Amino acid sequence: MAEKKTKAIALPVEHDYKVVLEPVITEKTMALLQNENKVTVKVADFSNKDEIKASFERLYQVKVTDVKVINVLAKEKSRGGRYKGHIPGFKKAIISIAEGEAVDLFKE
Repeated sequence: MAEKKTKAIALPVEHDYKVVLEPVITEKTMALLQNENKVTVKVADFSNKDEIKASFERLYQVKVTDVKVINVLAKEKSRGGRYKGHIPGFKKAIISIAEGEAVDLFKE
């Protein structure tokens, strides 16, 4: 009887929750998730691709194939032309997941 060999992924540690912050939910990111099996998440400013990959694998127990990182710049906004404000910038990552695996971002 042939047994499947699966690589066990370690359990998450506290640092993982500081690296991967929250999912980015937009129409475009939902289309990426459904069509190309890619998840978009906000990540900490200090994180790099290797940290993001390891943390995401431990948090969601899936195999990550690729990580793309983007710095979203802050924007200035005006309200009615009179009041100035700003939208803060952040760092986000687009994470490609191996075929046959899935992530549930909307757990209850």
